Amino acid sequence: MAAILNTEGQERKRARDYGIRIGVLPTGTHNAITDVKGVRVGHSTLISGKEVRTGVTAILPHEGNLFQNKVPAAVYVGNGFGKLAGSTQVRELGNLESPIILTNTLGVATAMNAVVGYTLQLPGNEQVQSVNALVGETNDGYLNDIRGRHVTEEHVLEAIRQAQPGAVAEGNVGAGTGTVCFGYKGGIGTASRKLPASLGGYTVGVLVQSNFGGVLQIDGVPVGEELGQFAFSKQVLESADGSCMIVVATDAPLDARNLERMAKRAMMGLAKTGGIASNGSGDYVIAFSTDPNLRIPYTSRERTQTFTLLRNDEMSPLFMATIEATEEAIINSLFAAETMQGRNDHKIEALPIQPVIKILKKHNAIRK
Repeated sequence: MAAILNTEGQERKRARDYGIRIGVLPTGTHNAITDVKGVRVGHSTLISGKEVRTGVTAILPHEGNLFQNKVPAAVYVGNGFGKLAGSTQVRELGNLESPIILTNTLGVATAMNAVVGYTLQLPGNEQVQSVNALVGETNDGYLNDIRGRHVTEEHVLEAIRQAQPGAVAEGNVGAGTGTVCFGYKGGIGTASRKLPASLGGYTVGVLVQSNFGGVLQIDGVPVGEELGQFAFSKQVLESADGSCMIVVATDAPLDARNLERMAKRAMMGLAKTGGIASNGSGDYVIAFSTDPNLRIPYTSRERTQTFTLLRNDEMSPLFMATIEATEEAIINSLFAAETMQGRNDHKIEALPIQPVIKILKKHNAIRK
């Protein structure tokens, strides 16, 4: 993916472009959630005037009719100060039947309406009378005129239509357009891990909407402390409130139970970046499997369905892959994001790349 230039003309690259190697497992081809075969990501970005800084991100598990061919899924709540619409049915039935939509807090209802309409009009769904739209959010109200509710159903549908495989745009795009992370500009970030054949050869991909606080660490280095920017510092920030939406995809043959176990490990990846899941933070993880042999048909004449699932004893490599990919996805969201000015002339600076690289080199954390 092409490098991003911020408003000061500084080149924005991904963490690995600077020699930062988080974890020990290899990445997939694009180091993105789309390395899991079939997964597509689309964005709709709203930047208008001085006040509108928001958007929508859509994640689609496969190219077919998701309502007719549902995928195993799970939800884990790290801290529940947020709005993850549709989560109770996913937790109850263990499957996902709609695109996953991320947006801002007050755009959730609009996004649900859009997903319902999108699903009802799909060929084959003419008799459908119930749709469980899964929509998550973070609050971008510091930079965005969130009360204006500028996200429309068309923006949601645009994100779904734009969804594609391959490299994923990061930083100030889609649902990450107006977010703030560790006091710097946050946004969309993604990463992946590919297990070696001896461990199953499965892929794990993660996408995050980063909008939370704490004390930033990069590959174990106390970057936030050394920059003097961290939660509850009298000089800088008063709190660590915010939220983080995390989406975990894998091609491993997992049911909802083991997908939830993976989702729990994503919170460990968030913790490794210095996030603290504060009182006012909505930290949710959605995990799903794309294994085509695990699809759940909307209707069937069969009373039973037989699956081949990965054994519990084989889960640990997937746990580690989830932790590593989540940590790197969050860091990528910071590295890709650009300085942004928005509502009421509020301004959030991008992560200062060169000072960060200097700190990482001092701690021998750069490995070319």
